[in-house]
Amino acid sequence: MADAWDAEQIEVVQIDGLVVLKIIKHCKENSHESVTGQLLGLDIGSTLEVTNCFPLPRRSDDEEEDDGDSAAEYQTNMMRHLRTVNVDSNDVGWYISANLGTFLNSNTVIEQYNHQVAISTSVLVVYDPLKVKQGTLALKAYRLTTNFMKWFKGTSRTQESITKAALSFTDIFEEIPIKIHNSSIVNAFLFEIEDSGRIALDYERLDLSIGPYLEKNMELLIEYLDDLSGDQHKFFAYLRNLRWQQSQQATLLEKRSADQARKLAGEEVPEEEDLSQNPAFKTVTSPSRFESLLMTKQVNNYCEQLNQFVGQSFTKLFLLGELSGKRTV
Repeated sequence: MADAWDAEQIEVVQIDGLVVLKIIKHCKENSHESVTGQLLGLDIGSTLEVTNCFPLPRRSDDEEEDDGDSAAEYQTNMMRHLRTVNVDSNDVGWYISANLGTFLNSNTVIEQYNHQVAISTSVLVVYDPLKVKQGTLALKAYRLTTNFMKWFKGTSRTQESITKAALSFTDIFEEIPIKIHNSSIVNAFLFEIEDSGRIALDYERLDLSIGPYLEKNMELLIEYLDDLSGDQHKFFAYLRNLRWQQSQQATLLEKRSADQARKLAGEEVPEEEDLSQNPAFKTVTSPSRFESLLMTKQVNNYCEQLNQFVGQSFTKLFLLGELSGKRTV
């Protein structure tokens, strides 16, 4: 029997403008830490419409693990109250704030996996407050790919299972295009404000200070590269131990075969050793490659962000140089 998440696919995420403002407000009020919230709406064909949202309570460090039940209870009560006042209360996913796109970790993947198993059309919306300060609305929607869902459903996280599934770091999340939707009344109001000239000019796009953003991005990139290097060293140590074990096994088995041949020839041979107690025949546990997969994807995201940001910054600098040149003529 095919899984439900394997059959239904979402091609576009349509988010109401009011929902976007709620997400921005929630993340801005808690800009010093990552926050999450619930997305509500409905799916129509291949389009997922997000019509409402609400923030989820933060869990402090001194709270116990069983407080997850209280968070689930809060979520259920909120959706029941919204249903009472005839507001869309269908769970269609969740959102998270992530500075510089730092959201790829096991907790996020497990949460999104549970969402897609329960509701096949669920999405994860990621809002980046730091990137918004550079003059770009950094709002992206993601879903776990079908290939990754099938792999993650199993119990093995080894390199062998990744190779067998033909999985790479690019196959973890797939980005879904976002379309921001406003009602006719809201559009009319926006046109009226635009005609009145009361809209503040967006000078953030002209900001030429690239140092803080690049420094923070490079710091995170170096930190993840160090973690990835440490994980690779652990995996190489496992491979060395595995090769040593296989070599010892071959030597011991060859020696046993020679002893058996001598025994059949009537020669006296020492008592056979119990190979099950030999360290060479003990099972070597293959390390999980799940975290390495996530770190590789996160490093790739940082590199793409740097490439995009540097390209835009060069454009601004060349534009400023041309303007300065014309003024000096």
